[in-house]
Amino acid sequence: MESTKTLKLRIKDKHARVLSAMAREVNQVWNHINAISAKAARPFHGKPQFLSGYDLQKFTAGFSKCDDVSVGSGTVQLVCVEYATRRKQFKKTRLNWRVSNPKSAKYSLGWIPFKGGHAKYKAGQIHFAGQKLSLWDSYGLADYELRAGSFSEDSRGRWYFNVAVDVACKASPGTAAVGIDLGLKEAAVVSTGERIEGRWYRSHEQALGIAQRARKKKRVKAIHAKIKSQRKDELHQFSTQLVKQNAAIFVGDVASAKLVKTKMAKSTLDAGWAMLKTMLEYKSHQAGIVFEVVNESYTTQTCSCCGIIPASSPKGRAGLRIREWVCSGCGAVHDRDINAARNILAAGHRRLAEGITVSSGR
Repeated sequence: MESTKTLKLRIKDKHARVLSAMAREVNQVWNHINAISAKAARPFHGKPQFLSGYDLQKFTAGFSKCDDVSVGSGTVQLVCVEYATRRKQFKKTRLNWRVSNPKSAKYSLGWIPFKGGHAKYKAGQIHFAGQKLSLWDSYGLADYELRAGSFSEDSRGRWYFNVAVDVACKASPGTAAVGIDLGLKEAAVVSTGERIEGRWYRSHEQALGIAQRARKKKRVKAIHAKIKSQRKDELHQFSTQLVKQNAAIFVGDVASAKLVKTKMAKSTLDAGWAMLKTMLEYKSHQAGIVFEVVNESYTTQTCSCCGIIPASSPKGRAGLRIREWVCSGCGAVHDRDINAARNILAAGHRRLAEGITVSSGR
């Protein structure tokens, strides 16, 4: 059994100028079809038209054959498809313009999509659009068949090669099951007691503030990149270990959409809940194990031993500061987060036992 995985590799900095030039051409295509799309959606006479990716490709035919244009027709076609997809997603007649001037505050980070077979790996280099791009090959690309992907730029001007490949799935040897409680004080706590503290942004907040007040832009970008890297690395290690050790993983359905509009927005975004859920989902799929998001209502208040909601359990805002409590019903001593994770595990087992109700709707 195989699954699709996206590999991300760093392109060497000496190719940044060439890639930036290609990215400007991509921006030209994007802005051109953006103007055409807006005009078609707001006609002076007749009904508005919402052009599809196929329709937009007709207006860009021949662009790749113009003088001094490096990107091929495949890249131009993908830009049209991506534009139409995002316009439909955000339900707008026009999207934001892509800005190519790196000195502009609205500068758009470079992006160059390509189709499968248009980027080839030979002798440690990526051959694309007549260019030979060197990179740090940490995955051994020679062992994979490269599919579609893109070149992308980060905020520090570094370029990356992102490509989809097929990988063989390895079944997880684990036989246990765990529940995971997502939180702010600690990003995730497992029913077995394992936890990941998170708070990556908080740990660098002081250094970041000093750099921002001193207006050291490069230093600010470097700190942000470090925070992002640490968060991604620790969540990868945490999720990989859980998938190796278990046959079923259940996570609470807490979402960040509402919390990001409150005073807890900074801690919510720092916790990286969505990233952890995504990692657990695709890794579980590759390992052939169960992954479910379950309703976590009252999991903090319910005693995981006797199953009741005692008067002594933490409730409401006042209960947020209570980290340990004793059940007044059975006398069990609970760690707040571990108790919630155990209740999520129990909810997951009930979910599997009940199955999915299929309606016969006609």
